[in-house]
Formats: sequence, structure tokens, C-alpha cells
Amino acid sequence: MSDQLDLLVIAAHPDDAELTVGGTIIKSIHEGLRVGVLDLTQGELGSRGTVELRAQEAANAATVLGLSVRENLQLPDGNITSDGLHPLIGVLRRWCPRTVMTHPSECRHPDHEATHHLVRKACFYAGLPKLKHPNGAPPWRPHHVLYFAEVGLFDPSFVVDVSSEWSQRTRALQCYGSQFHSPAYKSNSTEPETFISSAGFLEWVDARARTYGHLIGCTYGEPFQYQGTLGVSDLDQFLQSNAVDR
Repeated sequence: MSDQLDLLVIAAHPDDAELTVGGTIIKSIHEGLRVGVLDLTQGELGSRGTVELRAQEAANAATVLGLSVRENLQLPDGNITSDGLHPLIGVLRRWCPRTVMTHPSECRHPDHEATHHLVRKACFYAGLPKLKHPNGAPPWRPHHVLYFAEVGLFDPSFVVDVSSEWSQRTRALQCYGSQFHSPAYKSNSTEPETFISSAGFLEWVDARARTYGHLIGCTYGEPFQYQGTLGVSDLDQFLQSNAVDR
């Protein structure tokens, strides 16, 4: 299946994927996996930037990341509802991702929480044989669903070492000059400062990744919660590969 993805990141807005799992995306691609990003909205309600600019920024970031595919479902920003269920099921059945990553159940942004619940439903219903879809694609259910960290407390199931990928991850995030701190963009804009456009926010992003990295004995880490229970067939090998000098 030529269109099948190993990993699909489903996020509410352009830039959410880079901000949360950019390093893991890059690491997966370096390991030979096919990775895609699906942005649910165009971010048209954002305080900064335009739909056209954010689309260009997302395309530039996709090139930096090395994505196999990136699409936008064009659901209404600020109103992610069950109306997006069947379009999302169609994407899942078309790309057949083995693993899906998305927002956690609790977040500061309501769109992110809505995305979490929509993705959970879609991943389940996409696997039902009796649920027919206009695109005629056969049923498919992802093997794994992971949730990435947002702003707030997060108790991870595991942390991915993204130290080697951090520089490239940073370049991808810098593509979004309209959203994150960018002196060049600010000097040509009268748009308001936002929660994420200050230099302090990016400093916090760096500090958070260092904190999670410290937990597993590396410089930078990206944390995840796993839906379900992970099994271990070789306990000693598992423990040795995750050994941390405490």
C-alpha cells in the first residue's frame, strides 16, 4: 500500500505538530518511517498571521521536517465538532497509519481538547467494517494511539530522546514567524503579542524538553502518554535499553 503511513500526527492547528512532537517526527523519518501530518483547521481565528501565510509556513516546516505528506482538513477553527468525524475517518482509511499521535484530553486550548475526542472516536469507528464511507476505502484502525504533552502537568508513559534532532526541530518551528517569537516578523507587524509569541515561551519550550530529557538521561526529550498497556517480552533487554544513572 504505497500511501500507507507509519506515523500520522493529527493536530488542531498548523504549528501544533512542530511544537509538540517535531523531534519525534524527525527521528522517525531518519529511521526510515513514512510520516504525515494532518492539520484539522487553518488557524483562521489566530490573533496573528493569515490563513495564506500560515499555510505557507506549514509547507515550509513540512520541508524542513521531511514529511511524506501534509494536509489540512479545513474544519472550522474554534468549532471542531463531530461534523469532522467522517472526513477524518476517510483520511485514516486512506493513509492507514500504524500509529497516530494527537492532543491529550486536557489542555488550555478548547480546540486541542476537541481534537483529542474527535481523533479517539475516528480511530475506533474507522475500523468498523459496517461503517461505509463515500471514498469506498476499506476499514482501518491504527495499532497505537499516543498523546503528546501540552501546556500543563503531564505524566508520561515514556519519553523519546530527541537530542540529536533538536536543532532541526528548532528550524521547523522557526518557520512559523507569525506565531512564535520572531524579531523580523514583529518589526513589520502591528498584531498583538500572544501567549506563544513571546521569547519567554520558546525558552519555556526548551526548558520543558530539557526537563523530560533529564528524566531519561539525555539532553532533550518529548513525552507521550500511551492509550492502552504496553507489553514487554524481554524484561532484561527492555531494562538495559532504558538504563538511566540515577
